[in-house]
Amino acid sequence: MKLMKSNKQKTYDQIFLAAKKNDRETFRELFLRLHDRDQHEVFHLLYPEKKRKISEFLSPEEFAEIFEWMETEDQEDAVHYLPDEYMAQVFNFMAADDVAHFLTESDETDNQTLLAMMDEEESQRVQELLSYAPKTAGSIMTKEFIAIHYKQTLTEVIEQLRQIGREAETIYYLYVVDEKERLVGVLSLRDLLLSPETETVENIMFNQVVSVRIDEDQEQVARIIQDYDLLAIPVLDHEGKMQGIVTVDDVMDVLEEEVTEDFNEFAAIKRSDDDRKTKVTPFSTAKSRTPWIVILLFLGMITGGLIGAFEETLDSVVLLAAFIPMIMDTAGNVGTQSLAVAVRNLTIDDDRDKDSFFQTIKNELGAGMLMGLVAAVVLIGTIFVFYGNAVLALIISLSMFITVSISTVIGAVIPVIINKFKIDPAVASGPFITTINDSIGLLIYFSIATFFLEHL
Repeated sequence: MKLMKSNKQKTYDQIFLAAKKNDRETFRELFLRLHDRDQHEVFHLLYPEKKRKISEFLSPEEFAEIFEWMETEDQEDAVHYLPDEYMAQVFNFMAADDVAHFLTESDETDNQTLLAMMDEEESQRVQELLSYAPKTAGSIMTKEFIAIHYKQTLTEVIEQLRQIGREAETIYYLYVVDEKERLVGVLSLRDLLLSPETETVENIMFNQVVSVRIDEDQEQVARIIQDYDLLAIPVLDHEGKMQGIVTVDDVMDVLEEEVTEDFNEFAAIKRSDDDRKTKVTPFSTAKSRTPWIVILLFLGMITGGLIGAFEETLDSVVLLAAFIPMIMDTAGNVGTQSLAVAVRNLTIDDDRDKDSFFQTIKNELGAGMLMGLVAAVVLIGTIFVFYGNAVLALIISLSMFITVSISTVIGAVIPVIINKFKIDPAVASGPFITTINDSIGLLIYFSIATFFLEHL
């Protein structure tokens, strides 16, 4: 592994030296040997003045393959450092959905200028994708697909593939349309190759095609592709006409985006669409998190008030304070786990996979009681061995059992209540649930401790 890294770095250094010396032939010979991912890394590492030379070293078609691998920031650098005419040609060689994605994500690019300089047909494809509502099937689909007529013979289809196959995003699925461009079936590459060439498409195509509408939410599109284990899914307009396809690589990007968004919401740091387009700064980060911090400060005062209310109990047995962090941490962690289960259940659209509200509560309460029982048994033995106090062991273990049991229910109920108010249930996030369960755990702990105080 170290040898491979050393060889790659040596190649990089030779490429950098060739760029410095304006040695186009050596640059191309070394650079084009690399994987697209490594070529992107080389471009990222080049100094700005060397990045400007890329248009002299590589053709627009060659650079288009690299551009697709880049992060938005590096893509913006390419547009900034390279001539507009060159980048317009690069966009002509790229898939329309990749160009549309970049123009949507970037707020530093003069979209209209570049679109006007592109070939008219390619520019229209990109503008069509940009016209669809964000986060819909139309906005993430690609127009580069192969459509065949149901009356064609397989010989004609194979010839068509040879002529235009390189332009398509994928050739594993061939989409069968009628005279009005309506989708009527799908032909797999496997069936095409294994069937007689004299056979017609309509006799071997698959009629029950899974498809999505052009205004379908992208998360639902991703879920359908995942459920049916597809490489691509056709996108239809409301008349059933074929408009494009969404491929599995686009879905992976969608899933990553949705998971990132859910985690941000889960941690109470949700960012707006405008925020995603701007670079993160300490000010913007603080601005998004401060409201939640203030809310949690007030909720935290409840916890402080509870400790103050049971001050006499703590004064009587100071050792009780040593177990406060354990009770609070366990309550918060258990509640957050239940919250994750509840939020996931709320976001499932398929009723077959979805548990009812009462079933969720029943499952979480049962799991909480079992976890609480195990924790209580462990604590009874541990505390009795270390402190030799059976009453203290009983107080802490009983508190733990009740706290864990109730915390699971709270973690499952609060997202449902918030969802009833038409608020995203993920906003009922970890910090919120943790603070509530901290307070309830302390109330249970001090109440039981006060009850057994005279026996300590």
